[in-house]
Order: sequence, then C-alpha cells, then structure tokens
Amino acid sequence: MTRRWLRAQTRQGDVLRAGFQAIRDEQGVPAAFPDDVLAEAAAVAAAPQPPPSPDGTPRRDATHFPFVTIDPAGSTDLDQAVYIERGATGFRVHYAIADVAAFARPGGAIDLEAHRRGVTLYSPDLRTSLHPPVLSEGVASLLADVARPAVLWTIDLDSSGSTVEVDVERAVIRSVAKLAYGQVQKAIDDGTAEDSLVALRDVGRLRQEREVERGGIDVRVPDQEIEDDGPGYRLAMRAPHPVESWNAQISLLTGMSAARMMLDAGVGIVRTMPAPAPEDYERLRRTAAGLEIEWPKDVSYARFVRDLDPRPPTHAAFLNLVTILLRSAGYTQVLRPVGDDEPDVLRHAAVASAYAHVTAPLRRLVDRYGTECCLAIASGTQVPDWVLQGLPALPDELKVADQRARALDRACVDLMESVLLASHVGEDYSAVVVDERKDYDVVQLHWPAVRAHVKGGGLGLGRRVTLRLTAADPAKRTVQFAPAGPTLLP
Repeated sequence: MTRRWLRAQTRQGDVLRAGFQAIRDEQGVPAAFPDDVLAEAAAVAAAPQPPPSPDGTPRRDATHFPFVTIDPAGSTDLDQAVYIERGATGFRVHYAIADVAAFARPGGAIDLEAHRRGVTLYSPDLRTSLHPPVLSEGVASLLADVARPAVLWTIDLDSSGSTVEVDVERAVIRSVAKLAYGQVQKAIDDGTAEDSLVALRDVGRLRQEREVERGGIDVRVPDQEIEDDGPGYRLAMRAPHPVESWNAQISLLTGMSAARMMLDAGVGIVRTMPAPAPEDYERLRRTAAGLEIEWPKDVSYARFVRDLDPRPPTHAAFLNLVTILLRSAGYTQVLRPVGDDEPDVLRHAAVASAYAHVTAPLRRLVDRYGTECCLAIASGTQVPDWVLQGLPALPDELKVADQRARALDRACVDLMESVLLASHVGEDYSAVVVDERKDYDVVQLHWPAVRAHVKGGGLGLGRRVTLRLTAADPAKRTVQFAPAGPTLLP
C-alpha cells in the first residue's frame, strides 16, 4: 500500500502544482511585487548596512553576544536570534528581533505593499512574502556571520522563570550560527549543546510550568502538513520537537512582556482571544474517553496535554481538537492604561495572559507596530505619528489577512487530500470522530493524514469508525466518506 501511495504522489506532482497556483489565483494571493516596491527595496538593500535607527539615535553594539537563530531547516527569513545567560539568581534572556522599520519607510512603497498583504502566505510549493526577498531573506534577515540591525529585548527571570525586569532597545547584533530545530534537539539530547542552548531548554521548561499555573493552553499540536518530497508531495501529521516549544516560550515571554508594556502605557495593539466555554471542555473529555485516553477528573486540560505523546494517531487526533478551544483570535487596539487585572477582552485565552505579536516582523505587519510602541515606551519618548495613525485600521486589515491565510492553507490541504484519494474510491479507512457540527461530523483518518467531513453526523464524538471513500474530486477539491460498518464503541 505504501509504495502504491508513493507512486501516486509522484504522478500527481504536476497536477498539484497547477492546482496550488489556481488556488492562489482564487484567493487573490499576489503573484509578484510591484516594480516600485522592488525598486525601493533594491535601493534600501544597496545602502550601507546595517542602517541607522529610524529616529537617528545610536544603536547599542551587541555584536559580542553569541546569538543563534533556530528555525525549520532551509528557512532564510530569520526574525529571531536568541542568547541566554545563567545568573546567580536566574537567567537573562537576550532576544533579538529583525528591525524591519529600519528598511520600510512609513508611507513608502514597501510599507504600503506590506499593508496590502498583511502576512506572509505559505503554499506547499511557494512562500508569498510580506516583504521583497532582498529584505526578508537578505539585509533584514538575521543571517549568520553578518552585522544586522535588530530590536533587542533583554528579559531577566528569577530561578522559577518568572519575569523580574524587561528592557527593549535598538541594537546591532551578529548571529554566530543558523541552526535547525532537529539539529538543536539532537545536540541537547546527546549533551553536546552550548550552555545557551541548554539554558533555552531550562528556561523553556520553567516557562511551561508557569504557563500551566496560569491555565494557559498548549497549542503545540501535530500539524497536517503538505511536504514536497521532490517529484511529488505527501500529506503527513508532524509532531514538533520539544525544542520548538521551548523556543516558542521565549517568543511568548516576549509577547507577554510587550503586551504588559502597552497596557500599562495605554497605547499599542494586542492579540486577543475569548475564553473557551465550559461545554467545549466537556466535549474534549468525551472525546478523550472515546479514544481510550485516560484524563483524570482533577487534572486541568493545560496540565493534561503536557504529558500526552503526540505521536500515536489517537493522541494526535485529540490534540488537534485544541481548535475547538481556540477560536475567534483577533487584534485589539489599546486605547487607555490598564492595570494588572486587565479585562477579558484584552486577554488571550490560550496564553492566559495579555499577549502581543512583536517577534515576527518579517512575516507579520502587526509586529512592526507593536515593536515601535514598546521602543517608545521603554525610552520614554512619543510613539511615532505613523504608528498612532495606523493603529485604528490594523485590526480590520489583519483580520482580512488572517482569513486569507487560513483559506489558502485549507484549500491546499483539500486539494492534496482529493488528489491522493482519487484512485482509492471504494476503499475502507479507520478514523476517529474529532468534532460534531450541525449537519456533519469531522473525522481524522489514522492513515493517510486526512481530515474529512461525513454528512449527516451522528457518529458520536470520540468514536472510532470504519469509513468507505465514496468520492474524491480534485476539480472540486472534495472527498466524501460514508460509514462502512457499525460504529466502534469506546
């Protein structure tokens, strides 16, 4: 069966590539950057590097810190570099973020195009960047062995991983290595990692413990991914390395620090998400029971998922249901100072705290705005006029961009599923019911990594079922399943 699937993937490679382009056309994904944007980017890149601060103030020379970047293998748009020191009473986190404002002139061609795009869009065969590649993969990217302008966050933590002090400033940094997640994980596991990377593990684990105490929801779920394997593509559920969560905790720490600064000052923009309803948690408990996953009554979801191995198919299906809890995320402008007890409308339920996006400015427009607010707050200066003027429209702009990104991703996965299954109509598959809607059930196949709808519903949340593939139409990007036998009771 496996060889048959691989042959099908190879034969359908060209069909998929054509289909991905058709989806981009339907979604209005930009095909290329306009000439004026490319010209401005080329001029900026040709200027002396690293550029001065936008406001003309001196940058801190932080090139002596041995920063490293940690990203998926092959990434070249590097937003973040990290270096962590141990102290007598805790840790000092140095977190450098690409300084996009040094390259994007407010109201210029690069800036206006970034507003039109909102975010970097990802297709299986193409990345549609927020900024021209000469910037996002060149002079603005925190590539190794070159001096780069950066926004440097310095965050002191005590021995429990709790925040003691935060500062942010413009700097020049020099990354000493471009590392991949798997490479870092291996070095940590076999004991050959530099102490800064071991400290990343230690801080990451401490921050995970603080997250559980807050009631934060771990969003580290297996991803349904389309992978390019050369002549064709394959669909897989990928469980992340532990180091990815530890690294994400540094980004979360910075985002929480940024949000606190903006809320205290009464200016900025935060990422928000409403709290899940109690019935959502009850549905998850019923699903866990249906999947024969033991979830003690006295254990919260946040703590329960920490110890759940994402590799078994039933666990992967359960962890994927975090989407039930995490809905309606958006952005909210901060209009007035807010104390420590911020209202729910300014909190992010998954983080269980106020939170802001400031760590991925090469890939998200909003990060540049939040960063500029924090720099002004930290230095005691006025937030730039272009930031204040742009903040009111940002939530709606970003909502449109996020919707397009989700629609693009779902359409590409739908195409991949229909193409891979087109020659298998009539075959039976094992699946788990992972969600119930009004007129259909959502099921997760054990293999291949397909998520599909079964019309009519009523199969039973969390139940294991045998389904028959009744149709697969690549032209419509749809697959249809029907029960092939009785539902298997948990």
